Amino acid sequence: MRKSNYYKYFDFETAQKLILFALKEDIGSGDVTSEYLIPEEKKTRGILVLKEKAIIAGLRIFKMVYDKVDPAIKINFKVQDGDFAEKGIIAEIEGNTRSILKAERLSLNILQRMCGIATYTRELVKKLNNSKIKILDTRKTTPNFRLFEKLAVRIGGGLNHRFGLYDMVLVKDNHIEANGGILNTMKKLKRIKLKTNLKIELEVKNLNELKEVCNFPVKTVDVVMLDNFKISDITKAVDLINGKFKIEISGGINSKNISKYTDIFGINYISLGALTHSVKSIDISIDFLN
Repeated sequence: MRKSNYYKYFDFETAQKLILFALKEDIGSGDVTSEYLIPEEKKTRGILVLKEKAIIAGLRIFKMVYDKVDPAIKINFKVQDGDFAEKGIIAEIEGNTRSILKAERLSLNILQRMCGIATYTRELVKKLNNSKIKILDTRKTTPNFRLFEKLAVRIGGGLNHRFGLYDMVLVKDNHIEANGGILNTMKKLKRIKLKTNLKIELEVKNLNELKEVCNFPVKTVDVVMLDNFKISDITKAVDLINGKFKIEISGGINSKNISKYTDIFGINYISLGALTHSVKSIDISIDFLN
């Protein structure tokens, strides 16, 4: 399998720790069924079968699971991450039978979900059909699975928003309420801007709030998020902003309506929680040949 830039900044050390935790959760004190039924030295050949069309994502993670269980297991991939694949065999697996069975469920759980996310992301990118607008994920991810889910978004053709609370200042409606309104919040952001190199993004829920942001005498934010704006109000917002900030739109966007935003000039990003919080996993199985 050829190396891919998808993994250029991937945190392999954390991924390995997460895999070990997940294996401990699944295997515990041992795979009692296999220990009772399968001779310790038995070897098996198997195939990894894709049962529906999908964008492939997570093969290196799949392999990492097997490497943790038994590095002697051999996997020959027929596809690579980012490929669109039809139904059929996408890998051959060979090694100790007990080891393959120990790694089977976790490796499939990860691969199936990552392929589902990548496939849905690619679908949205194609339906949007505007390379100037980037599809973003959110923090609406599965606990302890964010690393893999955000990788799948990248493989599907999207971009990652902030990874967590620590790498970007994102001011949302509750922050604004807690600070007594948009103007007070802007005043605080003015001081924060002088102290940090982090990107600052501010969510607005209507045109009136946006006007206050645009009329503030000092540029204090880098990105404005238009949350649940009607399309007619988005075009007004683009005119108000007039290139002063980058624009992200969010709220209620999905594969059925994303094409409505294709021709709106001035949008930079569309963020969708649905990329990770409600995606259907792709049907993939491991079938033994002997």
